[in-house]
Amino acid sequence: MRQRAKLLMGFGAYTSAVVRLTDLAVVLLAGWVAYWWRFDSLWMIERYEWGLIVGALLSALVLPNFGVYQSWRGRVRAVLVLRIFLAYLVIGGALTFILFFSKLGESFSRLWIFAWISGAAFLCVILRLIAYPFINRLRAQGRNRRSVLLIGDAHSCATAYYHLREVPSAGFDVGRILLTDADEAQELSGVSSEKYNPGVSIEHEEEEVWICLPLSQGETVKAIQSALSLSTGNVRYMPDMRDFRLINHNVSNVASLFLLDLSCTPMTGWSRLLKAFEDRFISMAILILISPVLAVLALGVKLSSAGPVFYRQERVGWNGKPFYMLKFRSMPIDVEKDGVQWGGAMNKKTTRFGAFIRRTSLDELPQFINVLKGDMSIVGPRPERTVFVDRFKHEIPGYMQKHMVKAGITGWAQINGWRGDTDLAKRIECDLWYIENWSLWLDCKIIFLTVFKGFLNQNAY
Repeated sequence: MRQRAKLLMGFGAYTSAVVRLTDLAVVLLAGWVAYWWRFDSLWMIERYEWGLIVGALLSALVLPNFGVYQSWRGRVRAVLVLRIFLAYLVIGGALTFILFFSKLGESFSRLWIFAWISGAAFLCVILRLIAYPFINRLRAQGRNRRSVLLIGDAHSCATAYYHLREVPSAGFDVGRILLTDADEAQELSGVSSEKYNPGVSIEHEEEEVWICLPLSQGETVKAIQSALSLSTGNVRYMPDMRDFRLINHNVSNVASLFLLDLSCTPMTGWSRLLKAFEDRFISMAILILISPVLAVLALGVKLSSAGPVFYRQERVGWNGKPFYMLKFRSMPIDVEKDGVQWGGAMNKKTTRFGAFIRRTSLDELPQFINVLKGDMSIVGPRPERTVFVDRFKHEIPGYMQKHMVKAGITGWAQINGWRGDTDLAKRIECDLWYIENWSLWLDCKIIFLTVFKGFLNQNAY
């Protein structure tokens, strides 16, 4: 086993070196091709050669810090693609920063720099898109695989075993299973397993050991780890957390303390910056494009009934903080003088013009102003009134967790038809699914589908 582990470590180091050198070659090649395209010449002048070298050095420094060279065996690779693009965004920014402060910016073509950095990013992604299916095919054929020893209770080990069997491209094979509750082995029917003997040193030939136990059995985990003190393989802990509602669960290192994230917002670091840029850029562009429509709708509201054009309503947003959401007024000004009631949207009194803009969701358009102000996001869970939040947070499990991101104009629940007087619990399920699976690509998908599903909806009143 030790000899095989050394071979695997050597192979991993060799592969990492090859990937790093390939990325470096990609940066240099992309810069040269961009120069050829921009200046119609195969021979670079000296200052561009130096610029190319500086860019290559920046890539060698920046890319490793984005984790693109760590093992992605069995992991979601869409995250890797995002990290590559973010890394090259930083490289481009650093290069621009250097040129600006060295007063050399006028000596270089901005179009060349843009074509170079974007071309390098796309080439890096394309090479990985080509390489990973090849690697997966090799693993499916039994090559470049790692054997795993599972130790834990029958349910947790069964979960790990069947997941690995369903995803052969992950490159892991279960060699043996040691059960702490051998009497429950029926969950692993047809799979050979052995009884774990507490206090006995565990010897194994597998490259990795996975301890599969609930968090409540921390002492058992500690004992198993002690029994593996002679092991030279990777030892990992897979906590059974089936009884937890998990949102963006991960492991964090804070002040040298390892914390198990159970329920965390995805809006941190680069994700928060990316989301903010998306919201501000798109909302500003939309407000400019629809400004004539807004003017016509405002005139229609003003002429249809007495009162203000906008209706300001207190809603609860990110981190449970209230804000005032804007809508075009669709009801008479005194319709809620006796208080607000949950539901019954069909029965609420509206003006004739108000009924039209509610049915078509045009009354929601002023919320792009909220997005521009930073109160809301374009995509996110729909916000609710404070009085209803105070009620529902005690009635619906996980209700307050939807406030871990900014409230949105549209969302996953809305494009799936859960709006108006539909089942609130189903809406919360959709909202929490969105938070758990958030990505820029998911936002784009929801925005695209909103155009076809969101505005005209049978549940919109």
